[in-house]
Amino acid sequence: MAIWISYSVLAGTIAYLCGSIPTGYWLGKLLKGIDIREHGSKSTGATNVLRTLGKLPALAVLLFDLLKGVAAIAFVRWLYSSPAVVAAKPAAIDLEVWISWAIAIAALMAILGHSRSIWIQFTGGKSAATGLGVLLAMSWQVGLGVAICFAAVLALWRIVSLSSISAALTAIALMVIFRQPAAFVLMAIVGAAYVIFRHKANIQRFLAGTEPRIGQSQKA
Repeated sequence: MAIWISYSVLAGTIAYLCGSIPTGYWLGKLLKGIDIREHGSKSTGATNVLRTLGKLPALAVLLFDLLKGVAAIAFVRWLYSSPAVVAAKPAAIDLEVWISWAIAIAALMAILGHSRSIWIQFTGGKSAATGLGVLLAMSWQVGLGVAICFAAVLALWRIVSLSSISAALTAIALMVIFRQPAAFVLMAIVGAAYVIFRHKANIQRFLAGTEPRIGQSQKA
C-alpha cells in the first residue's frame, strides 16, 4: 500500500512542477530583459504578457500554459496504466476510482503550480489557461465547452477576467451535465473557487468600472 501511495505523491509532485513552469516570466526576461511581475497587473499569465510584450509572446504563453495542464494529467494517466504500477495495486483498491481522484488532485496541483511557482518565489498567474488545459485532458467535452464559454464572453465584453470567471463556473455545470466522476466535479468546484479568488482584484475593478478590456493598458 505504501508504494501505491508513493505513486500518488509522485503524480501530484510532477503535476505541480509542470504547472509551475513560469513561461511568461521567462519570456519577459528573454525578450525584453524585464521581470513581468513588475509591470501591468504583475501577473505572469498571457493577458499581462499581451499588454507588456505583445501578441505573439502572449499566444506562446497561452498555448504553453495550456499544455502544462494537459501534460500534468497525461502523466497521471500514463503512470497508472504502466504495468509495474498496475501490478503493485492492492486488491482492496478500485483502480478506476483511485485514478479519478489521482487525476483530480494532479489537476489542482498543476493549477496551484501555475499561480504559486516554486521557481519565482511562489508567484505566478491566475491559472485560467492551465485550468483549461487540465479540463481538456480530463474530459475533452468539458474542456471544449469551457473554451467556447470563454471565447463567447470575451467576444461580447472583451474582458479577460470576466471570461475566465465565467469559464470556471461553467466547468462545474459541464462536469455534472456530462456525468463525470465525483472527484472531477469536486475538482471543478475547488478549481473554480481558486481561479475566482485569484481574480479578486479584477472583480473589484470590474465592480468599479475600471477593469480594462482587451487592447487597453493596465496601470500598475
